[in-house]
Amino acid sequence: MIADTVGHATPFGTMALVRYIRKIMDETGAKIRVDWHGHRDRGLALANSFAAWMAGADQVHGAAIGLGERVGNTPMELLLVNLKLMGWIDRDLTRLKDYSLLASSATGVAIPGNYPVVGRDAFRTATGVHAAAVSRHTRKTMHGWPTTCISGVPAYLFGLEQKIEIGPMSGKSNVLFWLSENGIEATEDRVTRIYDAAKKSNRLLTEEEIRALAQ
Repeated sequence: MIADTVGHATPFGTMALVRYIRKIMDETGAKIRVDWHGHRDRGLALANSFAAWMAGADQVHGAAIGLGERVGNTPMELLLVNLKLMGWIDRDLTRLKDYSLLASSATGVAIPGNYPVVGRDAFRTATGVHAAAVSRHTRKTMHGWPTTCISGVPAYLFGLEQKIEIGPMSGKSNVLFWLSENGIEATEDRVTRIYDAAKKSNRLLTEEEIRALAQ
């Protein structure tokens, strides 16, 4: 049996529906597998999938980068990310972004830059306070700290890493971190030159621009 929502279910409604189906099956002794197939019409597909699972569904469906008719189905990669972080699965997901990019390339459906985990900007930050936090925790020895101090998702679990960039909202901690990561000595003159250029800019500095300023 497949419970196929048309996208207007809420997690509470989903749990009630799956429990009702399970109750009927228990009363009749029917041996039928219950699958949950969620749509994203209200942006609740992921929440509904977990609600269905917790209510007793045997399997939930997903599609790469949420592909599907109308606004799509439960995003498979985000389903896997959350299953991993909740400790419900223990699988190597370090190529999850490769899977998502392949699906995007094959279907012609672009992945938004701010898409969770596999989007271009998922682990990028140019804010000074964020860079300071990442820099501080990078000096610690606990594996994973640099990717969890400002994000709810540890990037390293998915083959990714936190990237510190430099722009008008950056502090000198951004510059210091960038220079350190690129093996460039952080002299006072060099840091000031890059920092001043960033503050005068209305966008992020490119790597080429930063390297030129670091000369």
